[in-house]
Amino acid sequence: MRSPRRGAMPLATLAALAILTTAGCGRSTASGAPGSTASRTSSLTTAPAQTAAPTPPAAPDPCALVSKMDAETLAGTALQDAVKIDQTCTYTAPPTGPTAQVQIFVGDGAKKFLDTDRQLNHTFTQLSGIGDEAWIEPGVVFVNKSGLWVCIVLVRLDDPAVYRTKFEALARTVAGRM
Repeated sequence: MRSPRRGAMPLATLAALAILTTAGCGRSTASGAPGSTASRTSSLTTAPAQTAAPTPPAAPDPCALVSKMDAETLAGTALQDAVKIDQTCTYTAPPTGPTAQVQIFVGDGAKKFLDTDRQLNHTFTQLSGIGDEAWIEPGVVFVNKSGLWVCIVLVRLDDPAVYRTKFEALARTVAGRM
């Protein structure tokens, strides 16, 4: 079902654009009267220059940050090829194999994952010497470098402590690729 709000937004935007566009259209006269080319040029040249906020660099491909071989090393089992959706990458075990999944989040999704886990009072351990900041909790590691967050999640049915050393090694590798 289509929301009435959803359809109204584009119409309101188009109406505002039409008003702004026609407001700047005036007859050009040599006298410099409002609406003349001379008047508009003068006001444009005296307006202070506005600098656009710098655009952060594009987030790296999450599947390039954690290769299939990296994911298999972390999981300790063979995994299928990656499935990439936006800023996530997922490697899963074949249906005939043990339960295993490695998922990588890059950017805002990774930071949101960390913020949510903090709100849920998860227990974190800081990892020193990895990126600008790195945290680990059972089954998850977070890495921040130059303001870009990466989150790596491992799903296995055994004790997450078994994978801690592999998580730390992968976090160092990923920080080096960022």
